[in-house]
Amino acid sequence: MTIDAGNVGTRMVVRYAVGGIGSGGGPLMSDVIGRILAVDDTAVAIERRDGSVVSVALDSIVITKVVPSLPTRSRNAHRISAENLMRICTRGWPPVVSEPLGEWELRAAGGFTGRANSVAVHGDPGCPDDQALAAVVEFYRGQRLPARAQVIVGSPWERVFLDAGWAALAGVPDGAIVQVAQMADALAETEASDDAEIVVESTASDAWMRGYHRVEDPEIARAVLEGPHTVGFLSIGNHAIGRVVVTGEWAGISGVEVAPASRRQGLAQRIVDTGLHWAAARGADKAYLQTMRHNTGALALCAPYGFRDHHEYRYLSPPR
Repeated sequence: MTIDAGNVGTRMVVRYAVGGIGSGGGPLMSDVIGRILAVDDTAVAIERRDGSVVSVALDSIVITKVVPSLPTRSRNAHRISAENLMRICTRGWPPVVSEPLGEWELRAAGGFTGRANSVAVHGDPGCPDDQALAAVVEFYRGQRLPARAQVIVGSPWERVFLDAGWAALAGVPDGAIVQVAQMADALAETEASDDAEIVVESTASDAWMRGYHRVEDPEIARAVLEGPHTVGFLSIGNHAIGRVVVTGEWAGISGVEVAPASRRQGLAQRIVDTGLHWAAARGADKAYLQTMRHNTGALALCAPYGFRDHHEYRYLSPPR
């Protein structure tokens, strides 16, 4: 079966030759299963269930097969490790500049949000601890940004940073939290998904950006917000907004804001309802939420959908 632009959005298994000789004497093969993101004259981009993207040369493909758009059984959202979920969250909120440090990811986006301007600490940095921490400081010096580390609370890496003198940011509330939910449970609590008042767009309009009150540099903010391949910007006139991103089998809800004069009318719930249905239609069967522990409004809004604590993270900065 030939892959072309008509397959974009389809979930497929693709077997392709990777070069070399296999154990049976024939060409060495590899398989990838995921959603077709894009196809051009030379390659196809395939998004796997964790949101990572594999590019396969068209002339290396041997066999393809369409598979169901959703798995017959959904993996439990709570079984994913905190480190792997951190990777998925980064793909849903991508930095403008990204550099690997072993398995860590150095992220920068002109200071727009901590998530896009801190090193994501997961896996092995590929060098001794002191060298890794020094490389983090040097990277952010080059970006003209303060050095920041996003560490999972209670992880061995948190202890490494603390022992090296890194500390919580002064004046910043500590204890950011990641919650997860099964999409089936979340959708069971939603209203009908065909809310005629809600507009879902693939880019952040000027009106949407005016409703989002965390923007200093619109150009940088848009680069982060619009960065993922599958992202929707929801709005109800000038009254309420929200953002939903699909990363493999995961949906991320963020940016839900309601204008002060329009609060207590259920608009935030309608935004979340529609966002979850939109994500489910694009292959998500699990969802996550990132917010600060003190944001009781966001936690209360999402609790009825089955969101429960998965892990906490916090930001640390180096000693002066």
